Amino acid sequence: MSTIELLLKEMDQEALTTRKMLERVPSEKFDWQPHQKSMTLQRLATHVAELPSWVDMAVTTDELDFANNGYAPETVSNTSELLEYFDRNLVKGRESLSKTAEETLSEDWTLRNGDQVYQVATKGEIVRMAYCQIVHHRAQLGVFLRLLDVPIPGSYGPSADEGDFM
Repeated sequence: MSTIELLLKEMDQEALTTRKMLERVPSEKFDWQPHQKSMTLQRLATHVAELPSWVDMAVTTDELDFANNGYAPETVSNTSELLEYFDRNLVKGRESLSKTAEETLSEDWTLRNGDQVYQVATKGEIVRMAYCQIVHHRAQLGVFLRLLDVPIPGSYGPSADEGDFM
């Protein structure tokens, strides 16, 4: 199996878990945040939904320069829009990755803010970093949902809300 095929398989597996988590996000709690330094539930869930688009960015560009790329997060007003946004980003990321040549994964990609370089890594490493970001922020989202008494789905097995696990 090629690296691209392995990455696509992993993307598909993580997407199933991510979508289940996003489905549980209650629109009426979008403004809730557990701490003043935390994102709101809406912002965190939207970030989780946008992360599959980073795969497209990683394989179709050579860098992200915050100084030259204004960022405005997508605005979603309900869970249905959140899921639509996730699905669009997943399709975009998956299509870009499936069209990528194996050798592209070894090309350098840079994260910077003007002259300040934060990271230089291969495009393949950036794709993997995007996956890690999805898992990381999805776990944060699980904590937010738990604090709101929203039953959370299992990620790599059942959660405490499913069956006789705990």
